Amino acid sequence: MELLAVDREDREDCIVVRVKGDIDSGTVGELVSALTTALDEASTHPARMLVVDLQAVTFFGSAGLNAVLDCHHAGAAAGTSVRLVADNAQVIRTIEVTNLDRVLDVYPTLTEALRSSDSDQQR
Repeated sequence: MELLAVDREDREDCIVVRVKGDIDSGTVGELVSALTTALDEASTHPARMLVVDLQAVTFFGSAGLNAVLDCHHAGAAAGTSVRLVADNAQVIRTIEVTNLDRVLDVYPTLTEALRSSDSDQQR
């Protein structure tokens, strides 16, 4: 079992939360706290975007899925875009099996998540 580490970066184009390690019922509280704080800051950020980078996650169970889904819903209610970055099977498989790939905005890289933002603004 790998401990959870959560870091935040305030960028000009978004707020990024990077998550590393196992997200389970024992560690999810730390993630929820970090996401809540970051979402509050993203709601006043000029880009109004929060990107949650899950590429270094080694276990992603239902607790982690519920945390990012709750963050996504809270962001939508606040008018803040919440995007996930994940290209690892541990995260992608959980999202796809639950059909939440139809709800959550998931990108393979941070660059792709931000590029999508640029094209959305040009519409």
